[in-house]
Amino acid sequence: MTVPLSAVAPELRGRVRRMPRLPLERAWVRRLVRAATARTRPPSLPDVTVELHPGLRVYRPRTPRSDLSLLWIHGGGLVIGGAAQDDRFCAGTAAELGITVVSAEYRLAPENPYPAALDDCHAAWTWLRADVAAERVVVGGQSAGGGLAAALVQRLHDEGERPRAQWLFCPMLDDRTAARRALDDAGHRVWDNRLNRFGWRAYLGTEPGAPVVPLYAVPARRDDVTGLPETWIGVGDIDLFHDEAAGYARRLRAAGVATTLHVVAGGPHGFEAWAPSSEFSRRYLAAARAWLGRLR
Repeated sequence: MTVPLSAVAPELRGRVRRMPRLPLERAWVRRLVRAATARTRPPSLPDVTVELHPGLRVYRPRTPRSDLSLLWIHGGGLVIGGAAQDDRFCAGTAAELGITVVSAEYRLAPENPYPAALDDCHAAWTWLRADVAAERVVVGGQSAGGGLAAALVQRLHDEGERPRAQWLFCPMLDDRTAARRALDDAGHRVWDNRLNRFGWRAYLGTEPGAPVVPLYAVPARRDDVTGLPETWIGVGDIDLFHDEAAGYARRLRAAGVATTLHVVAGGPHGFEAWAPSSEFSRRYLAAARAWLGRLR
């Protein structure tokens, strides 16, 4: 079934109608997008300081109100993106909640397939853990970053580390979605299944949907999710990733993990990133940050 424009929330329709479909399969397009992201400069906000470290961006509130920290992982389909793209989101979260936010850089596919990105996120965790106890760190991310966050939490669990929670925005969790060719013509806004298949193929080094994938490469493939930390998952009901996000939430709940699934009617993929000033996105981010702010 094709996702019509009328299914998009009214205040987002103008923006989503004008958004081009980037041919990320072409290397020169990825290079241009990556270069544009790299030119982003940290915002100047009175309530937050921004530190640039190798592979990390750190946002510290001038007036801390909690010893909780957030390890944040950016999106981009595993093939584009950088920590700089989430400067305002991370700085805003740090300022609003009074917590430190550490945003991780990671190597991108296809030049650097699995496990490069996950290893880089793990290195960011190790850097943060030098000063912060595991139980005072929330691991979060959006889209591909949400999938990497979920994978990192699984890996940490198996290593005996337990973050306080995971905070996942429209997470890219399951390569088997990309293998469903029936979804190719559904017209999912912003991120469609053809782009999804390219992203997973670039990361895995093989066609998505293979019978066996490497450990921690695909979070939804994990058989046993018992013992994972408290979870918040947010996703739009017309997002390509809705079903896999909802399915992961169901499995977590069935395994006894306290899980909040926040589904937004009319929300295309990643709307809070490309329309952050809309009232639609503000309500969503307020709900997400309220959940994070309640953690102790």
